Amino acid sequence: MRILHVSDSYLPRLGGIEVQVDGIARAQRAAGHDVAVATATPGHAGGPPPSSPYPVDRLVLPMPWELPVGRSVGALLTHRKPDVLHVHAGAASPFAWRAVGRGLDVGLPVVLTVHSLWGPLSRTAYRALFTSWSRRHGLVVTAVSEAAAYPVRRVVDGRVPVRVVSNGVDLERWHASGGPVPPGGGPMHVVAVGRLAPRKEPITLLRVLRDVAAAVPIRATIVGEGPARARMERFLRRHGMETWVRLTGRLDQPGVREVLAGADVFLAPAARESFGLAALEARLAGVPVVAQAGSGVADFVRSGREGLLGRTYADLSAALVTLARDPSLRHRMAAHNRATEPLRVTWPRVLEEFADCYEQAAGVPLTPARWA
Repeated sequence: MRILHVSDSYLPRLGGIEVQVDGIARAQRAAGHDVAVATATPGHAGGPPPSSPYPVDRLVLPMPWELPVGRSVGALLTHRKPDVLHVHAGAASPFAWRAVGRGLDVGLPVVLTVHSLWGPLSRTAYRALFTSWSRRHGLVVTAVSEAAAYPVRRVVDGRVPVRVVSNGVDLERWHASGGPVPPGGGPMHVVAVGRLAPRKEPITLLRVLRDVAAAVPIRATIVGEGPARARMERFLRRHGMETWVRLTGRLDQPGVREVLAGADVFLAPAARESFGLAALEARLAGVPVVAQAGSGVADFVRSGREGLLGRTYADLSAALVTLARDPSLRHRMAAHNRATEPLRVTWPRVLEEFADCYEQAAGVPLTPARWA
């Protein structure tokens, strides 16, 4: 089958959407499909492009701050002749939304994957689009978690199918090796991984750490890079936290795995986390997760089993204090995480669910010949 993925954001920019688009494309390519990616994100300036097993078309328009507006995909659809158009959208994705409309205009089956949690402004903006699109056949919407699907279903109001298809992950790459590590002495090591951007609530993260440290001994490592780093560094200096909170900057996967191998707890404080790929990777590495109960993390972390969930800033602080004071509870959660795997996130399962979505959008079964 010929599959064209369309995404405003793509590598070399690094984030959840970018990693997932590349992961899905690679997995489908390995399964024998003819896959390509179209994006409005520029490549590496002045350097060679990263190696890719599939073609990447960068339909970039010169815009201030490299805003991913992008050129029309119309000519590319004629060139690539995809059997299905798989569009990936965040909260604001002008390139992706235009691609959905263009694909429906030419009669292509379109699967739209929503990677973000829609707020009131997004819901208002997209309601008219879905009203227009629902008059045409061939559109199926997926969301990466139940939390992300809820606002989409409110907007769609039954006019378009909405399904939950989890993000995918290579279990072997993140699965903890060896047996559970027994509780040890010293301060509890709290780890957070993610882009240092406002929507990830990095200052909330630091405030939680500050409040917990006033009650119990802890140390923290924060992995990631982004526009909020300077503000975080000022916060650390102002509150005297530099001696026990380390900002590593961006690390590659082996570097992240090394940090997780020494973690006692993973903290994901963002209330508007649509999925939480870094939290999932920590859970696969055997680390208990503390996160928001209303976020996408709740799809693979049950409070009291894989970690602790809360609904407020105070809940997250209390959860960390509980785990710091009860190493045996951390040990039980870590052992459980090492021994169990969330099967919905395996690549074979994710590809199977997307294949069902493609068939639903096409309105007819996709025969084996079309999958060749």
